[in-house]
Amino acid sequence: MTRLDDIGDAGVRLIARGGIRALTHRAVDTEAGLPPGSTTYYAKTRRDLTALLVNRLADYTQQDLEGLVVAPSLTPAQAAGVAVGFLEYLSQREDAQAARFALLFELRHDDEMRAALTEQAPVRQLLIQAAEAVLRALHVLDPSTHARDLVAIVDALLMYGTARAATFDATRILTSYLSGLPRKTQDHDRKALRH
Repeated sequence: MTRLDDIGDAGVRLIARGGIRALTHRAVDTEAGLPPGSTTYYAKTRRDLTALLVNRLADYTQQDLEGLVVAPSLTPAQAAGVAVGFLEYLSQREDAQAARFALLFELRHDDEMRAALTEQAPVRQLLIQAAEAVLRALHVLDPSTHARDLVAIVDALLMYGTARAATFDATRILTSYLSGLPRKTQDHDRKALRH
């Protein structure tokens, strides 16, 4: 692990515990056990420090995606199981999720920084590719169209769970959603019945 990683991890913990206002260069130095001024050396401004944290959060998600394996063919229940498993895996990094959502709200008027956490994030494309793999295994028609929706649903469930907003059944929600998508096998079955 590098010093930048240590700084990023410390910043994530600070935001998760105390909100975005807890993020200062001095607080990060203290949290990371670094000499005073260390964080400022790597991130001169608060914006630089925020960008460093955004990158660290992307590192976490990329690491989490490395362990995702998708079978070549899935039923809706099995596909939901893959999505729920990934959701539960992401939920284990509770501090990271709390920090990410806090940053999303804090940066909602900063298009450049918000984009780095959402649609423009390099890791976002990896998430969409993973969702496409699940949808292809489910034999969904046009998986690339539905992949963004699946990522959005998992992200919304992740936020709801991280915030402890209410109890919900992620398996039921995702199974219902995935069961309702048009699948190639359904289309082929309808054609066969007509002939």
